[in-house]
Amino acid sequence: MLRIYYGEPESPKYIFNPDVFFNNTYEEEWITDPLSMKMIKDIDGSEVKGSRLIDSPFLGAIPTERLSGGVKTLILMNFDTEHIFNASACGDNCASWILKIAQNKDITIRLGYLMNFGESRFNIEIVNINKIVHTMKELNEAVLDNQLI
Repeated sequence: MLRIYYGEPESPKYIFNPDVFFNNTYEEEWITDPLSMKMIKDIDGSEVKGSRLIDSPFLGAIPTERLSGGVKTLILMNFDTEHIFNASACGDNCASWILKIAQNKDITIRLGYLMNFGESRFNIEIVNINKIVHTMKELNEAVLDNQLI
């Protein structure tokens, strides 16, 4: 299940800057994982050539550390369930991937904005108010009514 904390969590497990954290902690096999390769292709439009080489249509051959902050955060969510990642590093284009990752494991993220999770039903727990919502309307109303952002 996806759990979202709105605001700044006071937890030693909270990673404010997932981009830097990723650069210092990722494992090479994370990059060549099939799900990672799909996310990199979808979010960055890039093709994984190897664990240390990405072919970007905009930048040419780049090292893994030059991936976007959004895709780095997604990869961390998929492989590191110990931490709470600042998903405000992700755009709305990452929302469907976040939901997909949360289908297979429990993850907690931090958001500082109303990410658009689309029109399909989902199960998201808003940690601040201990409430589970199932639609964007329910999510938006709960966040705004409780002044979480």
